[in-house]
Amino acid sequence: MTISKDTVVSLSYVLKDDEGVLIDRSGDEPLIYLHGHRNIVPGLEAALEGMEIGQKKSVRITPDQGYGEYDPKLKFPLPVDKVGDQIPPVGTLLELSNGKGQGCVARVVEIDSENLTMEANHPLAGVTLNFEVEIDGIRAAEPEELSHGHVHGPGCHH
Repeated sequence: MTISKDTVVSLSYVLKDDEGVLIDRSGDEPLIYLHGHRNIVPGLEAALEGMEIGQKKSVRITPDQGYGEYDPKLKFPLPVDKVGDQIPPVGTLLELSNGKGQGCVARVVEIDSENLTMEANHPLAGVTLNFEVEIDGIRAAEPEELSHGHVHGPGCHH
């Protein structure tokens, strides 16, 4: 069996940036996802298409096929009086709305007496992703997984 749309893929990976700095790794538990349903970044999903169990591959993914380019407009001040009495600490994720039905999730990256500095870019926006992957398993997706668009595990959703 090869990786194709509607297969459940189990893979081990190491992810580094262009300088070789470790960003993430699968560790003891492999990543399990439903292929062809946008459960992983587009560039990695495309690179895994057609692979078989046991195959290894190095994959370099540019920001446009990963988490997008960094957008400086998505780092902005939010007046402290807009968040109520309790100032959230740095690192807190807040769901924000502009009052016109448009919203985003942004994290607090800095605090001063007047503003919280908010960052709505993904932490890996603008980063080229370098994966080392090994395919551990492939199986056909169950009908319920296909209808939900993600993998189910014993007693839980992945």
